[in-house]
Amino acid sequence: MIGRYLRGAGLLGRGLGLYTRRPRLLLLGLVPVVIAAAIFLALLAILVYLIDDIAGAVTWFAGDWPETSRTLVRTFAGIAVLGTALLVGLVSFTSFTLLIGDPFYERISAQVEDWHGGAPPEVEIGAWRSFGRDLADSAMLLAVTVPVGAGLFLLGFVPVVGQTVAPVLGATFGGWFLALQLVGVPFSRRGLRLAERRRALRTCRPEALGFGTAVFLCFALIPLGAVLLMPAAVAGGTLLARRALATSRADRGRVSA
Repeated sequence: MIGRYLRGAGLLGRGLGLYTRRPRLLLLGLVPVVIAAAIFLALLAILVYLIDDIAGAVTWFAGDWPETSRTLVRTFAGIAVLGTALLVGLVSFTSFTLLIGDPFYERISAQVEDWHGGAPPEVEIGAWRSFGRDLADSAMLLAVTVPVGAGLFLLGFVPVVGQTVAPVLGATFGGWFLALQLVGVPFSRRGLRLAERRRALRTCRPEALGFGTAVFLCFALIPLGAVLLMPAAVAGGTLLARRALATSRADRGRVSA
């Protein structure tokens, strides 16, 4: 299991190697992510500016507490708010970037598939219908992310546990959600929706978690990591999708036999 997890994490490195050797892919992938990053960085700056007021608002019950206790609980609240915003923000940032940059990332993904044996003929469903399906899938995924983020927000109030266990859970859940997002382009090319992504990734869950968590940590911890690594993440997601689809077909074959 550990080996499979590490192999999944290595897919991000393989994706980085694929596109850095080809400058045209690098430029293609950076156009939409720079636009999305500008918007989300502005929202993050507003959140950081207002974090003291937000922490005070969500801990209204501590208004009459002694100053030391009130400061402590509001510090925990501020950390929890930022952690929750990071989880939801990275998933929504990835969704938004993939939506506005679909033509760019489709070309990157298709090129990666060509380098690794090709892909089945694309299922033609029309540009607007494809956009609507991708938008609906992203909305459904975000609908799951928000309550998970809310649970981690509440966990953040628990001393020690909220500052140790919650970040690990956040990176794990965030990694799974990002993996589901980043395999979307090759799955959509085959006419497959979010439900099929979930089923396929469950057959190689360690690899999916390893890949997604590596992407989550790089996006969260490396300055401008989400901007510089999004094309690599799309390339790595394509490799993960091919592996998941092959594993899923093999499992179905064993069941049929």
